[in-house]
Amino acid sequence: MQQNASSDGETGHNLLQMCTAKEESGVWKLATGSEYRTVGHLFRGSVTTMFQCLQEFVAAAEILLVPELICFPDQEKFAKMAAYTERRWGIPQCVGAIDGSHIPIIAPQEYHCEYFNRKGWHSIILQGVVDGKGLFWNVFVGLPGSIHDARVLRLSQLWELASRGNFFPASTRNIGGVKAGYYILRDSAYPLQNWLLKPFNDTGRLSAEQQIYNKKICRAR
Repeated sequence: MQQNASSDGETGHNLLQMCTAKEESGVWKLATGSEYRTVGHLFRGSVTTMFQCLQEFVAAAEILLVPELICFPDQEKFAKMAAYTERRWGIPQCVGAIDGSHIPIIAPQEYHCEYFNRKGWHSIILQGVVDGKGLFWNVFVGLPGSIHDARVLRLSQLWELASRGNFFPASTRNIGGVKAGYYILRDSAYPLQNWLLKPFNDTGRLSAEQQIYNKKICRAR
């Protein structure tokens, strides 16, 4: 499943106020990670009922909430994200940070080795991009845990669109004599691109400017 992104949280808050007991149990399960038995005790339902409630809630959220809260930014939104990140973190032209996270799963009967990650357990990978406020604007999830982060990125729609060169709006600034467009921050697991930047490798010989750059990048990420 792949979705794209932006959110201020208000929609989710308003929807929670209108939740039925069934929906509340789904939110509680996702928010706390409690066992189904515990959730059932709180919401007066059986384990089977709580499981069904969660499945129905997630299916409804994917259809109704995700398209509204997680979608690719338009030109105006990109400009606002870049302006906020510069004010908050002192980094111009940055519209987000990308990283991957392993979601634990029960090992499938078929191809279970593909889901066995480098940390020693079975998982699927969630790749997320967040803005300067920590709000998701792109999510790509579902690939087996054994796949490297760089490979996950290359299989995502984000990579396909950004690699064409027309995904980010044509908005550049002169930074240190270089015309810089919008970009995303990443760690060393990802490939270097003109729209995907990382800190300098610390060889012990970094200049003062490079050290300052690294500190700002690491703090923002």
